[in-house]
Amino acid sequence: MIIEYNHLMDKVLQFFAGEQFQDEIRIAKRDFFDSSSIFDEGSSHFELRMAQFFDWYFFSRKLRGYECTPLEGALLPRELKYTPSEIEMINIMKRHKNCLFEYIKTKNSNLILRDLVSDKKITVKESPFVSGFAEDEIFQVRVIPIGDSYIFTRGFCFHPPEAKKFIYQEAKRHRKNPDLNVELLLLKLTKMRYKYEQYKHVTINKIYCNEIAL
Repeated sequence: MIIEYNHLMDKVLQFFAGEQFQDEIRIAKRDFFDSSSIFDEGSSHFELRMAQFFDWYFFSRKLRGYECTPLEGALLPRELKYTPSEIEMINIMKRHKNCLFEYIKTKNSNLILRDLVSDKKITVKESPFVSGFAEDEIFQVRVIPIGDSYIFTRGFCFHPPEAKKFIYQEAKRHRKNPDLNVELLLLKLTKMRYKYEQYKHVTINKIYCNEIAL
C-alpha cells in the first residue's frame, strides 16, 4: 500500500515540481534549506534531505498563485488524469498529520509510538519499518490514516538523544497552547537537526535552542 501512495505522490510532484514550477522549487528550496546545511548532492544525507523537502513541499507548502499545497491542488490541473482509486487516495492523503514521535516499542510487526505534541499513543500496524529504532528515540514523519492504522511518508527526521530535553519542552509548550503552529515547530526542528550535522564543533544546546544564531 505504501508503494501505491508513493507512486501517486510522485505523479503529482512530476507536475508541481516540473518545468513550469522551477522558480517555485528554487524558492521553496531556499526556504527549506536556508543555512541549515550545505546542499551537497554527494552528502550521505542528500536523499533523506530531499525526501524531507518533497514531503514538506507536497503536504505543507502553499504554492504562490494557487494558495494551496500541491496535494490540495492535485485535482486542479487538466493535464493530470486520475483513476477513481487515485482520487480516493488523494482525499485520504489530505487527512495526513505531521507528527513528532517518541518510539516506545515494537510488538510483532506493529510500532507503538507516542505523539509528543498530543501526548497520545498511536499504533502503526504491519509496518515495514520495524527495525533500527532506538529506545525512546525521537523522530518526525508524516502519517496517513488508513483504516485503524497509519502509513508513513518518506521524509523521516531522527533527532539526537542529547536534544530530548529541548524537544520535550517545545512539545509541552505546543500541547498547552493549541494556537501555536506545529508545522513551524517541526520545520524548525528539521533545520536544527541538520545544523547539528553541519556544525560539529558547536555544542548541541546552542543548536537546539530558541536563540539559535547559526
